[in-house]
Amino acid sequence: MNKIPLGQSALQVTPICLGTMTFGEQVQESDAHAILDRSWARGVNFIDTAEMYSVPARAETFGSTESIIGRWLAKNPGVRDQLVLATKVAGPSRGMPWVREGKGMSPADIVASCEGSLRRLQTDVIDLYQIHWPERHVPAFGIRYYDPAKETSQVSIHAQLEALAGLVQAGKVRYVGLSNETPYGVHEFVRLAEQHGLPRVASVQNPYCLINRTYENGLDETCHRLGVSLLAYSPVAFGLLTGKYDDSGIEGPLAPRGARIATYESVRKQRWGRPEALAAARRYNALARAHGFTPTQLALAFCYQQWQVASTIIGVTSLAQLDEDLDAWGTTLSPELRAAIDALHWELGNPAL
Repeated sequence: MNKIPLGQSALQVTPICLGTMTFGEQVQESDAHAILDRSWARGVNFIDTAEMYSVPARAETFGSTESIIGRWLAKNPGVRDQLVLATKVAGPSRGMPWVREGKGMSPADIVASCEGSLRRLQTDVIDLYQIHWPERHVPAFGIRYYDPAKETSQVSIHAQLEALAGLVQAGKVRYVGLSNETPYGVHEFVRLAEQHGLPRVASVQNPYCLINRTYENGLDETCHRLGVSLLAYSPVAFGLLTGKYDDSGIEGPLAPRGARIATYESVRKQRWGRPEALAAARRYNALARAHGFTPTQLALAFCYQQWQVASTIIGVTSLAQLDEDLDAWGTTLSPELRAAIDALHWELGNPAL
């Protein structure tokens, strides 16, 4: 894999990024370190995490993923300078008072969160520091529409950028990014950064997969014109696009034991747990098999080849899954298969938005 520039930053990343939100919940530390070792050995130089991980979020596991990565970095001192390390500051509380209580996300919150991440990661600098979700009330995590009556914003985008600028000036952060953002949000962060000489966002990390292509509804043009890169997360739709739920469904005694949607009620209640999402995934999985691919190969090859995607974030729970995801790199989808994918998308839309 050739490295690519992330937005207008100097960061050079592989087009596959190792996501780590399973570390500390589904994946214990020794296994997580083995996955990190294998990923690094196979050439992936980009790791993404967050202060609120592991997932599903619990007070008992808050920060555990960063701590696991930090101990791995301490065991491998020659790796850090060659690695692009990304983490995230959580937005206003979404029922997680152990992360942040109440509304808003103050500049002091951003600074304190960064300091905590640096300690847990055992590093002096974060290469890409992202806002995990907007301080504003926006459609995300299964919320379909913007409702101005529910707006609770208390901290301006300008103030958030000033806090991030202080971290950059202090040498604690190299570049900044966004996550779960809208076209308005990305444009406003870039506009204010350019107007006031503040850090310019390099990337936005949003869901993107066969059953959720909402990024293509305007945000792709925004990012293309502004030079902001997409980091595509949930490319296999929390496992729906691997085929593991095709026969069993996501609940009940036949559901795969240990799988996230099957195990955690909080995940089932979000976008990935909708019956329409599973029904659509089954259609894409059948399409993959009809063309001689596994469902995982099709789902990942779709993201790997889309012009909109700079780097695809893969989340795994085993070395076998990691190898399967990395081996899918280079898979070619024929024009006929791509046309069939688009025909299904026209019919089914985005059931997991």
